[in-house]
Amino acid sequence: MLARVVLNQPARLNAMNKAMWAGLAQAMHALSADTDVRCIVVRGAGDKAFCPGADISEFANERSNAQQAAEYGRVIQSAVDAMGSCPHPIVAQIHGACVGGGLLVASLCDIRICGESSRFGVPVKNLGLVEAYAEMAPLIRLAGPDVALEILLEGRVFGAAEARDKRLVTRVVPDAQVEAEVQATARRIAEGAPLVARWHKKFVRRLEQPQPISAAEVQECYDCFDTEDFRIGWAAFLAKVRPEFVGR
Repeated sequence: MLARVVLNQPARLNAMNKAMWAGLAQAMHALSADTDVRCIVVRGAGDKAFCPGADISEFANERSNAQQAAEYGRVIQSAVDAMGSCPHPIVAQIHGACVGGGLLVASLCDIRICGESSRFGVPVKNLGLVEAYAEMAPLIRLAGPDVALEILLEGRVFGAAEARDKRLVTRVVPDAQVEAEVQATARRIAEGAPLVARWHKKFVRRLEQPQPISAAEVQECYDCFDTEDFRIGWAAFLAKVRPEFVGR
């Protein structure tokens, strides 16, 4: 099953508010628990913007002081944690602006596909705001600490080609082809063995951690040979037919 999560506030170009962050966390937890899911596409409503960042209109009531901001930050962190722990592959479909909180959401996806006119950046310095640890970590993971600091210190908004050079996106296509390219990518992922996709995602994340790989973790790399999907894939290869994986 292909799932879709939409950042849905088109009147504000899908700027993220507190309710949207909470809803994103809930949606990701629900999808993570659904073993029928094979790929998740995250996008903004419409094709004008993925997300331009925070909805500034709610700052007066929700983020006007440090105490409120800390509470708000916990809501953001819950969404970050939910996306970061999701076992399924996640593809970002990026149209237009992908800035601030929008770039945070995209950075938590495994594959990020954007249009040639898409724009990126984290210009929080212009608001006198700091990126919290949970918000900064995905940017550092993709771009590295020096490039992440460049993005934060300068606060520039830059184009798709530079975003690809900085490893913020994995693929840039003509604007009119973004949706088709994302759908084709999601289908290719969904056609593969879902357990294998989850293992690969898990292992890549594990290799980013400094601790040595344990013997039990090494053995897990071979658990796939005891799955029904391995037998299905092996038989399909010999028969020269497309495998129909069952996720077991």
